Amino acid sequence: MRWVVLLVAVAMATLGCAHTQVPGRKMYLIVKDASSIDFQEDARGVGGAGAEAYCNELQKQCYTQCMRRKPEIPSIPKHSGKHKEHCTTTCLGEYMNCVKKMEELERQEAQSKKLRFPNITEALDWLKEHTPEAPPGTLVVVAGAGFVIAMVGGALFLVPI
Repeated sequence: MRWVVLLVAVAMATLGCAHTQVPGRKMYLIVKDASSIDFQEDARGVGGAGAEAYCNELQKQCYTQCMRRKPEIPSIPKHSGKHKEHCTTTCLGEYMNCVKKMEELERQEAQSKKLRFPNITEALDWLKEHTPEAPPGTLVVVAGAGFVIAMVGGALFLVPI
């Protein structure tokens, strides 16, 4: 009897529980021809280059405005080297704050675009029904395993990371 219990325990330890098994490391077809799908614009992520350009523009505007005004510090003459240094330092701080805010917004957006499913069947069913809401590049978590939606040869696949 002990051998049977030991054998069952070893088998369960090596196989794991059926309901917690992670999907295999293979690609799963979502749609055979994705060329006609018009992915929703608001579902797409916002890239980092756009955020950097936005913050750069804010920094330029800050510097221009700062140089037009008389410095808050009375000992700094307007348009002097110290004035330029002061404006550069002040506007660099504003640029860094802008970049931090944009990174936080992108992080929050990425979190909100992450899809989670308990098993691969539910994930594929949802993705087939809601394909325009999940464009290529969307992160999908199935039973703890990470996948990304990718377009391969015109077809849409769920690819393991």
